Amino acid sequence: MCGITGWVSFESDLTGRQQVVDAMTETMSCRGPDDVGVRLWPHAALGHRRLAIIDLPGGRQPMSVDTPGGAITIVYSGETYNYAELRAELAGRGHRFRTDSDTEVVLRAYLEWGEALVDRLNGMYAFAIWDQRTEQLLMVRDRMGIKPFYYFPTPDGVLFGSEPKAILANPLASRTVDLDGLRELFCFTKAPGWALWQGMSEVLPGTLMTVDRNGIRSRTYWRLRAVEHTDGRDDTVARVRELLTDIVDRQLVADVPRCVLLSGGLDSSAITGLAAARLQQDGERVRTFSVDFVDQERNFVPDDFRGTPDSPFVREVAQLVGSKHQDVILNPEHLADPEVRRRVIGARDIPAGLGDLDNSLFLLFSAIRAESTVALSGESADEVFGGYSWFHDDVVRKADTFPWMAFDNPLSDAQRTFVNPDLLPRLRLPEYAADQYATAVGEVEHLGGEDELEYRMRTICHLHLTRFVRMLLDRKDRMSMAVGLEVRVPFCDHRLVEYVYNTPWSLKTFDGREKSLLRHATAHVLPRSVVERVKSPYPSTQDPGYAANLQRQAKEILDQRNSLVFDLVDRDWVTRAAALDPVGLDPAVRTGLDHVIDLYTWVEMYAPSLRLD
Repeated sequence: MCGITGWVSFESDLTGRQQVVDAMTETMSCRGPDDVGVRLWPHAALGHRRLAIIDLPGGRQPMSVDTPGGAITIVYSGETYNYAELRAELAGRGHRFRTDSDTEVVLRAYLEWGEALVDRLNGMYAFAIWDQRTEQLLMVRDRMGIKPFYYFPTPDGVLFGSEPKAILANPLASRTVDLDGLRELFCFTKAPGWALWQGMSEVLPGTLMTVDRNGIRSRTYWRLRAVEHTDGRDDTVARVRELLTDIVDRQLVADVPRCVLLSGGLDSSAITGLAAARLQQDGERVRTFSVDFVDQERNFVPDDFRGTPDSPFVREVAQLVGSKHQDVILNPEHLADPEVRRRVIGARDIPAGLGDLDNSLFLLFSAIRAESTVALSGESADEVFGGYSWFHDDVVRKADTFPWMAFDNPLSDAQRTFVNPDLLPRLRLPEYAADQYATAVGEVEHLGGEDELEYRMRTICHLHLTRFVRMLLDRKDRMSMAVGLEVRVPFCDHRLVEYVYNTPWSLKTFDGREKSLLRHATAHVLPRSVVERVKSPYPSTQDPGYAANLQRQAKEILDQRNSLVFDLVDRDWVTRAAALDPVGLDPAVRTGLDHVIDLYTWVEMYAPSLRLD
């Protein structure tokens, strides 16, 4: 897991631009604290920051292979989980390896198969290859979009990086944000390619792009396809169990300390149980970490989202598998610390407005990094197996919008209340959301003969796997890499995603509950309490002290009368929200305050040029 960046310019000599490329590379020092490498040619420059995971001494980058026509050089971020099989196949074809790293396997796979290498990779990755023979850059992103990858076209080439901040460090990139960029901040559709900054885009998941003197071209090499599912219930459960066991086995491979993120829910507990079983074969105990808040269990109050506290279930799983467990306990002051927020905004490059959900994740990962370098996560199981409550709500199912926006929750309620009323008519958020929804629905393939429910649920599953999950994966990557921690997501293995996606909804819910397939496929490694537990989202503090801290900071922002943030937010709304009683504060108001403070922090840190016309 690393950070990559680069610059291609066919009308310049980049060999004299070392200082700029160094600055681009340095922005990602947190992603790669172990090593740095930069290489320049007349028309290309590549930079790399390394977090060493496999072959610690041998995996330095940029990594090159010399050929008679010129060097072929890669900068690579991520992990290829089937690299051992690919290495053996390539060795059989005459390739001789200098390292034990998966990076060299990917590089030599390009030498052997060219662009077709993408069809052979299993993993999470974003990489770029400069082929000196043809003066062509190849940029590739993994199928699910686990690893971030951004690019910025220039008149004679391209800038790219794992994160926008790497591109923004180049003077060719403008720090301009227009209405199109802002709409997504207030309307959570995860528009494909959106990167906030004008002129910048994401490399789409499952896509490869080539850059040469003729311009930039892209090709989709993977997308979700509708395929008939022919396995019965028992065979389907068995296949899910087989896939998950293989996936976890592969993702435990590392030359550094590993752990599992454990929340006490079905998803993370399943990964914990499978990992523990695998490690026990080698005489190891699995290490687990969870996050909680001071007095949360004692003072817990059930609400529409969380019916039970996490801690009792965490303890049961840890006891069952015999893990070396650590709870990371946070208080309101930790969660509301402005410096923590700055670190979060700096990691994400956007004012996401998720407040304690982001801040607690960052603090959890900071604590884990002191003990481990790799962590396995239960992220994305809800999108794959249909776990969210709105999957099972008839009203939401029939709504002509994204399900997570139709469902009553603080994010949907808070989308517009705090926005500057003069800005709202120009944003046209309802129209934007409707356009994005129509585009997303139009991309769904269907099988002939699907009944109304199956047709609708395939659409909803597709929306989650191509839109919603990408928001969560980006959040997880940025928060973890900000502290140099690699988080792996077994549920995003494309083999599992493809298989479960094409499983009929009646099989996904065959026991009358959410995530039936996952529940039955992993019950053998779980305590009964977790098997029966109702879905509970990532925890959020219920302590009114957090809301009080937000209100205090909001009042300080109100004192900054000339701040650019008031071009975006409603001063009167902030004034009213800051004066409310923090005890029992409406969750939508608390979320709005978090978003306002995020926007203020982002404006102060990034000094964007706002184009609001």
